[in-house]
Amino acid sequence: QVQLVESGGGLVQAGGSLRLSCAASGRTFSTYVMGWFRQAPGKEREFVAVISWSGGNTYYADSVKGRFTISRDNAKNTADLQMNNLKPEDTAVYYCAASLGSSWYRALRGDHTFYNYWGQGTQVTVSS
Repeated sequence: QVQLVESGGGLVQAGGSLRLSCAASGRTFSTYVMGWFRQAPGKEREFVAVISWSGGNTYYADSVKGRFTISRDNAKNTADLQMNNLKPEDTAVYYCAASLGSSWYRALRGDHTFYNYWGQGTQVTVSS
């Protein structure tokens, strides 16, 4: 079992930046693939980014590529999402998720069913 707690959300103007952090407790953090998802009002939850167990591999949704960066610190049990050049369409509740799965291919598909544990979410609002 692992508990995930997100922080760092807030209100920012378009073009601004925010850094989300996900703190994990429980089992060995390095055994999890970590992902970030988001859900806007009236929309389905969508994949944002994923990072491999050691942090050596990352993958992003096209909508955030070049603007967002996912990272992790296995010594601190954290996974962060640096968001730059934010746009109003980035407004959503952002969730971090942890997967015990061994298939990086499934992780690249952005399939939310690949993930075993979810945080409670943090609101990001980007004003125009």
